[in-house]
Amino acid sequence: MAAQGRAAVGHQADARPHHTSRSVHLRQCGADDNQIDPDELFDCHVNGYSGPGMPRPLLKELNMVQTPSPRRRQKLAELISDDIKRWIATEGMVEGDRLPNERTLMELYGCAKGTVREALKILEVEGLITLKTGPGGGAVLHTPSMEPASRMLRNFLHFQSLDGHQVYQLRRLLEVEMAVSVVGRLGEDDFASLEANMESCECAQPHEEDHRRQRFLELEFHNCLARACPNPLLAFMCRFLNDMLRDLVVVKKAYIPERKQFDEANHRYHRDLVAAFRAEDSERVRTLMSEHMCDAEGHMSALEAEMAGQMLIAPESLSQGSDASPLTQMAQQLR
Repeated sequence: MAAQGRAAVGHQADARPHHTSRSVHLRQCGADDNQIDPDELFDCHVNGYSGPGMPRPLLKELNMVQTPSPRRRQKLAELISDDIKRWIATEGMVEGDRLPNERTLMELYGCAKGTVREALKILEVEGLITLKTGPGGGAVLHTPSMEPASRMLRNFLHFQSLDGHQVYQLRRLLEVEMAVSVVGRLGEDDFASLEANMESCECAQPHEEDHRRQRFLELEFHNCLARACPNPLLAFMCRFLNDMLRDLVVVKKAYIPERKQFDEANHRYHRDLVAAFRAEDSERVRTLMSEHMCDAEGHMSALEAEMAGQMLIAPESLSQGSDASPLTQMAQQLR
């Protein structure tokens, strides 16, 4: 069925999502174009509402699934993008498959070109499609990377009172489980990447830029392991926490002052972990990663004692040096 659905994408009659045209729904709702708002019409359409005469059991079911708190009314473009995503999942479409063209989508959803383009732009921003121009162009399915989702979560947490202890409260659990899950799954290419990473860390010079680079490399060691994790959700969470720590390194200059004891501990744990992975010793990996996370948390606590309280941004650090943000400079001039 999925293959048939994908094969039909090029034909307008078969490519449309699982509903009929706008005019049909107007007649089902017993109203003309002037009586029903397009947003309400689309909402009634995708949720299966058929007007005042709808059966009571269905009405009761819809009422039960409604959220108790008021929600922002979705725009028509958002509803269309949500419906397209449901259709992609239902049809089992894969990367490289094409969505129907703009004209087909306009006819299917009974809306203007601008609304369709806005819906497609939503999907593009979310990383689900690539919009290509010119002959043979259009919306092509694209496997999204984790970066957009990670960035949005980090933006959300920027406005929370989050500290290093809270990050490591989760990292102590997840990093250990992730490490154990990749035992026996690492190939020679993976080991080569880990060995090269450790060699680069140990060759760092006593300069500020090298200290920053070393912090990045230490986090990348753990990302290398996460990429081999068979559980995509666990892998995402571990890499997301590493992204948060990377933000801390960049914004708060967490590589200053130099911490040789921390560096030496990281090198030792990474070397021992690689040896345990090669031996496929799950219990040894569990013990080493647990100790490594506890040690890293201790260094993080000591570091935070020297820095501002916010996790993701310290305004004073942005105003230091020649690379200060133009927005920060403007704010200083207005004070």
